[in-house]
Amino acid sequence: MEDYEDLTDCGLSEELEAELLAAQRECVFQWTNRDGEPFGVIMSFLYTGGKFWLTAAERRARIRAVRRDPRVAITVTSTGSGMRSGLTASYKGIATVHDDASVKDWFYPAFCTKLRPDDESARAAFQNHLDSPDRVVIEVEPTYKLTFDSRLLWQRSPDALPEHRRRELGL
Repeated sequence: MEDYEDLTDCGLSEELEAELLAAQRECVFQWTNRDGEPFGVIMSFLYTGGKFWLTAAERRARIRAVRRDPRVAITVTSTGSGMRSGLTASYKGIATVHDDASVKDWFYPAFCTKLRPDDESARAAFQNHLDSPDRVVIEVEPTYKLTFDSRLLWQRSPDALPEHRRRELGL
């Protein structure tokens, strides 16, 4: 490989993307504020049915921003997921804010199970704390994605890696 100009062959496989979205619990949720400036925060998420689901208090600035302009972005990395490093998936999408019980009734149990899979007591307490009068659920339907698997890049240019990283990646 001569340079890093064209990385189109370095995307995640569908299987690896699905594994990443199942393993990771946090994403960067990004929107634009009233001045049109980008901003983002780390949020826990649930990915199901081809959509991202998140939750926040209605009073959060991000909720007002998303109601004003539903175009958002989500970035998920493998950092902290237990998977190897260097996996990234970024999505543009359209957000819908839900405040109805029909969404909360299925979302809270599924969300809490993902975040507290091994502790039923903590899961129940977490769900109880989430289920407050002014909490909303954000649904994000992806419209575009860009993924990256650094191992594929390094396979094309192992000479650019320190020896210890080559060993870590099995190159």
